[in-house]
Amino acid sequence: MRSHAITEESVDEPASQIESPIGDTFVSDNPSIEDDAITDQPPPGGSRELLMLAAPLVVSQSFMTVQVFLDTVLLAWHDPREMAASFPAVMWFWLPFGLLQVTAGYVSTFVAQYTGADRPERVGPAVWQGLHFAMLAGLLFLAMVPAAPFLIALGGHTPALQSLEVIYLRCLCFAALPMLLMSAVNGFFSGRGRTWVVLGIEAAGTAVNMLFSLVLIFGRAGFPEMGIAGAGWATVAGSWVSALVAMALFLRPLYRNQFNTLRGWRFERALFGRLMKYGGPAGAQVFLDVLVFHVFVQLVGRLGEAATGATTLTVRLNMVAFLPMLGIGQAVSILVGQRLGANQPHLAERSAYTGLKWVCGYMSLVAAVYLLFPEALVAMFEGKRDPESFAAVAAIVPSLLACVALYSLADGVNVTFSFALRGAGDTRFVSLLTFALAWPLMVAPTFLVVRAGGNVYWAWAFATAYIIAMAFCFMLRFRSGKWKSMRVIETAPDLPSETV
Repeated sequence: MRSHAITEESVDEPASQIESPIGDTFVSDNPSIEDDAITDQPPPGGSRELLMLAAPLVVSQSFMTVQVFLDTVLLAWHDPREMAASFPAVMWFWLPFGLLQVTAGYVSTFVAQYTGADRPERVGPAVWQGLHFAMLAGLLFLAMVPAAPFLIALGGHTPALQSLEVIYLRCLCFAALPMLLMSAVNGFFSGRGRTWVVLGIEAAGTAVNMLFSLVLIFGRAGFPEMGIAGAGWATVAGSWVSALVAMALFLRPLYRNQFNTLRGWRFERALFGRLMKYGGPAGAQVFLDVLVFHVFVQLVGRLGEAATGATTLTVRLNMVAFLPMLGIGQAVSILVGQRLGANQPHLAERSAYTGLKWVCGYMSLVAAVYLLFPEALVAMFEGKRDPESFAAVAAIVPSLLACVALYSLADGVNVTFSFALRGAGDTRFVSLLTFALAWPLMVAPTFLVVRAGGNVYWAWAFATAYIIAMAFCFMLRFRSGKWKSMRVIETAPDLPSETV
């Protein structure tokens, strides 16, 4: 495929080497720029370095996994239709939100490259550009609240499912603003290697979310029984807790002095433009990915409630296993960004292949569980209400999990190399590839299956083919090495900023 990536500059390897980012620092010739520089660093590019950085991110994603799993189980116990309705609503939410969140969170790549280049004074202003974007986007997102019934109706699902989908989508819209703010601030910590702080921020919100889900869905501790609405408002409460904790940490006096986290609040046109230039395509890739699967779910929904419920349950089970893998992908992105900021592309490449090894090993275990214990996985979601409806769903899920097992390793390749390319700034290729492959390989064939009165198994077969094709293309792009000369930060010493 022809490259559409924008190359900032071509660089050569520097004579002096910069050590790896662990804990709160990227150790350089001037380690005093951080408050707790660590001198005992693991070998750069190896498993120990990667896992020390990835472990908090994996645990953080595991919190989200537990949250998704708990909400799915609780809604299935309360009413299987609510469990089925939750996923289409989430897909409508993530369709615009994925674009916005990744764009705001792309400040982590700027932070990583500024850190690698030993320019801490530019870190705070970079994060604030993400915060400006997050505040505007979060407020505009509320326009989806009155539009929810129209959007949900496009799916053509049964009236009973549509009413539940509208309720859940409207609740989630109020979580967009705090989630976007948290994404930008998390980039400040993760881009510098402070992944344990990200874990704490996520843990605070997840704990609140889980607590409110338990009491609001079933109506306990004096609260009314709210069902799927309770799950939605629990997400809003947890998101605001995480956002407030993140902002409080970001504005600590220590960080104000070292990284300009308060003085750098002004809007910088050039810096904001670069965030849109590189973060926008990264967000567009997520938008296209979510759009593809959203259309896929909507099409499958026309095959009946059992097919919709089985697809929802299968995707949720896949998310439980998939989300922790994103922690390793995020660590790879951070390491690639910091290595390129320090002009060390050979170490960036080594870190990416180390991440690939761990991700593929993990997904091999996940695939084995899907193949060996599908009935046990499905049984966890069985409730007391409407057992006949759940039985129809449960009969389909094991075959769909076999498809997931087949593409799990390919998904690992996708995560590793796509995050590595994002860390370099090769975001246009990532988004263009998603657009080029998804529609002919997955969406159009699924549409034909539905029109021909086919079954859900054929639809999932095409989804599997799409994910495997993506993995092959990402691998070729990474091996080409074009990303090694890319940067997202300015190359000249900073001039006085243009502010408005």
